[in-house]
Amino acid sequence: MLNKWALILGASSGFGGATALELAKNGYNIIGVHLDRAATMPNVEEIKKGIQNSGAKAWFFNANAADEEKRNSILSEIKEELDKKNEKITILMHSLAFGTLKPFIAKNSSDRMSQAQMNMTLDVMAHSLVYWTQAIFERDLFSENGRIFGMTSSGSVEVIPSYGAVSAAKSALESHLRQLAVELAPFGITANAIMAGVTDTPALRKIPGNDVLIAGAKLKNPTGRLTTPEDVAKAILLLSDEKASFITGNVIQVDGGELISAIKA
Repeated sequence: MLNKWALILGASSGFGGATALELAKNGYNIIGVHLDRAATMPNVEEIKKGIQNSGAKAWFFNANAADEEKRNSILSEIKEELDKKNEKITILMHSLAFGTLKPFIAKNSSDRMSQAQMNMTLDVMAHSLVYWTQAIFERDLFSENGRIFGMTSSGSVEVIPSYGAVSAAKSALESHLRQLAVELAPFGITANAIMAGVTDTPALRKIPGNDVLIAGAKLKNPTGRLTTPEDVAKAILLLSDEKASFITGNVIQVDGGELISAIKA
């Protein structure tokens, strides 16, 4: 019976879904938090089935991970169950992709970013990681040699049309992870940001001009292809090994050299 657990925020697709499947194949039970309507629930069920076919447990919550009441309710349930077997959470992955994609400047106020939209985007895609980490730590649910991963992107350092609030969230997420890395180091818990290359996920498809981003990445990436969610999942598995216990506070590129490569002639 497996006794290691990974808690994945945003486990129903993209990076979160792929990482859930990869970790399940390598000895981790999966707790997934996701927010899906009926139309996308079949994909959630496929991921759960894949986890279970690997011999791992799939324990999923369909809830808003940025809601404080939901967070506390979920973690109270998790603690009650894990305490019965003296088990802990080894990996916390933050892969929440829900924010407003609008320019900051527009002649019509309805066409530009509002204060509420900015706050929501930062709260979901950055600040929520801190709140989940605090709540897990306070409940003594982190195992020894724990790992925290947050998904960032090159959008944290590059300007992409209508991506301003998400860019700010990615920058904030990286900063939060650095702070957590230092504060959690005495407890043997690492925290790193994973900067994936351009990846064809449902989140990417929502960005205006995503076809241009995809074409440009294929041209620029020295491998000649896009990053895949599975590339990221394998990197997270690698960094979760106990031999990676001194790697913390970093922004780690998983992109085949895309960011550092000049565009091909």
